[in-house]
Amino acid sequence: MELDIAPVGERTALLDDLDGGWPVFMTKDPTASFYYRYSEEFWPEFTLLAVDRETGRAVAKAHSVPIAFDGDITAGLPEAGWDWAIRAAVHDRLTSARPTIVSALEILIRPDLRGTGLSGIMLGAMRDNAAERGYTDLVAPVRPSGKAAQITKPIDVYAYEQRTNGLPADPWLRVHVRAGGRIVNVAHTSVVFGGTLAQWRTWTGLPFDTTGPVEVPGALSPVHCDVEQDHAVYVEPNVWIHHPIQPVSGRSSRGPVPA
Repeated sequence: MELDIAPVGERTALLDDLDGGWPVFMTKDPTASFYYRYSEEFWPEFTLLAVDRETGRAVAKAHSVPIAFDGDITAGLPEAGWDWAIRAAVHDRLTSARPTIVSALEILIRPDLRGTGLSGIMLGAMRDNAAERGYTDLVAPVRPSGKAAQITKPIDVYAYEQRTNGLPADPWLRVHVRAGGRIVNVAHTSVVFGGTLAQWRTWTGLPFDTTGPVEVPGALSPVHCDVEQDHAVYVEPNVWIHHPIQPVSGRSSRGPVPA
């Protein structure tokens, strides 16, 4: 497969090929909705689309945002993770603050092509895109893909588990580390949102009729259910990874990429 990877531009209709990549409940996160409402207007050059040159279909996308950050990345990044990155990016855009780093938000592979190595290609494209725009740091509040299968394991244990070769046990964390990234810290409250019990029943098909933790398929941690108060809240941990990158000058486009 030969790919064209470039900012989405006028090709937004092709994004329909990438629907269905998330559990339904994750699409109800209002912070995500807030980002996607403005992503094409505010940060069009930071949304990459990969298209199969032979079929003309989209196979993957990668979203990131520039952020003004004056802290020491190696000392730790905010606990609010994904939510913080979106809020910070919007704040900086509205106040005309000068961005200093780029934060990844999402890399989504078309479901029928997962496990084919496209995730690493899209991560490389995201790194290149940041470098071409003069940035030296890409950070990512990574959603560790294998955590859903170990939903009750504490993230502070899971995030640092390793294979015998020293690479992370989690597949998605492993892709990042192989690409040159370094785990900085856990973002314990990276994605936080709630809903009524009726909403959660609709989103998940589960009864949500008992107060306590509810294990929802696709979630990285149990959902907190309170029957008396008629609400449930999801708090998802992510893992911050830092990718130091070398800026590239005089480059603004990318040619076909073999996959």
